[in-house]
Amino acid sequence: MTEEDYERLLNIETKKEQKNFHKSFHYNRYEATPYSALELLFTKYKVNKSDSIVDYGCGKGRLLFYINHFFNVNVTGIEMDKNFYNNCLSNTNSYLIKHKNSINQINFVNDFAENYNINEKDNKFYFFNPFSIQIFMKIIDNILESLEKNNRPIEIILYYPSDDYIYYLETCTTFQLYGEVKIDKLYYKDPKERFVIYKLDYTY
Repeated sequence: MTEEDYERLLNIETKKEQKNFHKSFHYNRYEATPYSALELLFTKYKVNKSDSIVDYGCGKGRLLFYINHFFNVNVTGIEMDKNFYNNCLSNTNSYLIKHKNSINQINFVNDFAENYNINEKDNKFYFFNPFSIQIFMKIIDNILESLEKNNRPIEIILYYPSDDYIYYLETCTTFQLYGEVKIDKLYYKDPKERFVIYKLDYTY
C-alpha cells in the first residue's frame, strides 16, 4: 500500500512536512515514520491486546492510529507543539468516523515529553529521535520511577536510533537489546534505517 492508501484507510492526514521549528536545540523537526517502515516493523514485532503504547513527539499521530487500527490497543501521543496537537485532535475526529469503538483507546497530551505522567499500564514507548539525549534521559528516569507503582515488563522502541540514545541505554541502564528490524535496502545505504527494541523485565 502507498502512503496515500494508508491515509485513506485510516482517514487521517499526516504527510505534510513541518514548516516551523522549535527554537530550542533540545527538540528536533517533525518527520512521520514511513508507513512502509511500520509495515515491516509489525511483521516482526508483536503487539498484544494488553499493551499500552506511548509515542513521544508523536507529531500528527500517524504511528498511533496505525497501531490502534491493526491491533486494537490503547495508545497515547505526547506532543509539545500546539499546532501538531490540534492536528492530532482533528485526525482523531476523522479516524473515529470509521473506528467508533476506539473512542476510549486514543489519547493525546499537549505537553513537554518529560512532563508526561506515565500511566502505570503504559508498557511500550516509541521514539523517532524527537529530542536531545538530556530529555531522553529524563524520560527513562520517569519510566523507571513508574515501575515502583506497577512492576511490569517495559520495552523501548527506537526508529532511526540516535547513537546517544543507544549508548545511554546500554551503559547507564539495565535495559537489554531485545531485537532489531532493518529497513530492507535502505539499511545498507544508511545503517540508522532500522528499529531497535530494548527490554527491561524485573518481573521474573
